[in-house]
Amino acid sequence: MTVSATPPPPTARPRSRRLRAPLAALCCALLLGGPAAAAAVAAPPSAHAQGRHQGRGTLVSAEKLYTLATPEDVAAELAAAGFAGDTVRHGVVAYRLVYRTVDPHGRPTTASGLFVLPLTGERRLRAVSFAHGTGSHKDDSPSMRRATFVSAPVVAHAAAGSTGVAPDYLGMGKGPGPHPWMDIGSETTASLDMLRAARAFAPRTGHALERDVMVTGFSQGASAALGLGRALEAGEDRWFRLGALAPVSGAYDFGGTELPALLRGDVKGKSGAVYAAYTLVAFNRLHHIYDSPREVFDDDYADHVEELFDGAHTGEQLMRGIPGDVDELLTDRGREVLGHPAGAMADALRTTDAVCTDWVPDAPVRLYMAAGDEQAVTANTEHCRAALRGNGVDAPVVDLGAVDHQESRHLGSNVAATSAIVRWFGDLR
Repeated sequence: MTVSATPPPPTARPRSRRLRAPLAALCCALLLGGPAAAAAVAAPPSAHAQGRHQGRGTLVSAEKLYTLATPEDVAAELAAAGFAGDTVRHGVVAYRLVYRTVDPHGRPTTASGLFVLPLTGERRLRAVSFAHGTGSHKDDSPSMRRATFVSAPVVAHAAAGSTGVAPDYLGMGKGPGPHPWMDIGSETTASLDMLRAARAFAPRTGHALERDVMVTGFSQGASAALGLGRALEAGEDRWFRLGALAPVSGAYDFGGTELPALLRGDVKGKSGAVYAAYTLVAFNRLHHIYDSPREVFDDDYADHVEELFDGAHTGEQLMRGIPGDVDELLTDRGREVLGHPAGAMADALRTTDAVCTDWVPDAPVRLYMAAGDEQAVTANTEHCRAALRGNGVDAPVVDLGAVDHQESRHLGSNVAATSAIVRWFGDLR
């Protein structure tokens, strides 16, 4: 069971809810790790947080990272990351929150995330939860890097008048240990507990968060967004509920669509090899898929491929250590594990692939994608839409068109979708 970070109000719900690309452009915003862009001033945890130290979502610390005082400052910040400023209405202030959550095995741990508030006189604000795309270095996360691909959507939503709430995920940002990539359960708990920490911190800034949460996410974060949406509609928090859901360019059918595509070479360039390596390494950490890296990785890479995903290696180091395609990377056994999953791998993929199939959203849903996506093949979106439709849910697909960013259609979909989703969420007020 989950525990709110602050004492929740009554649980009754007033309405029913049914349940050639640069290195940095590859692999779902796989960034070149580096230091955080702003010095932070620590704010001590509240007495209430200290007294609730065992509770999920309990705020551990809050650090003010930066202030963009005017809309023009925000627009310049977004432009530096390659994002449009056409929805900006307010300046913003950004914080890093560290909070208590649980690891994939339910054991206590901590995580961090980015919390961005508009500089507006409104006291009650609606939260937008954004789940970011894949990264390898701990700093490839929203609270660690400003004016970048992973933080710009959070800032954009706040500058439009909502609060931007973005988990770094477990093992990224200030979180300990390795990142459990594509583990929907821990992405969901990290996202939900980040919302709780944001609600606990918001009163210190003179604000309060409304109950309805608008949920979005890109690539890896698209599946995380669906996991959070499902948790909210299932009543896993006594305060927050799902307002709308807008995932972007996700690998929703990871085992049935995405892995076969990368083995066929449909996932272009080195991206396919990186995804294959990350899948095997990350899934093995949680589910014991192989005993030795040499079972699944070619001898030229087996001795070092696991350490490339330790959170300390940069995206550039990762790219240098991975071959140019899947065939160079994998042994026959490695291809078999990904192409014909069995045992623990099949069990894990059943959970990963259930993000669109095992629940019925009552809140409005739109699926955003870009035709020709070279990383998250668009058959994933078609699968998700069909699964939702089979459950009686109309989830329109928004094709964003030719939206290359750094020569990547995949990354471009996040840039184009951000403004579109800001507007759609605004229309739902």
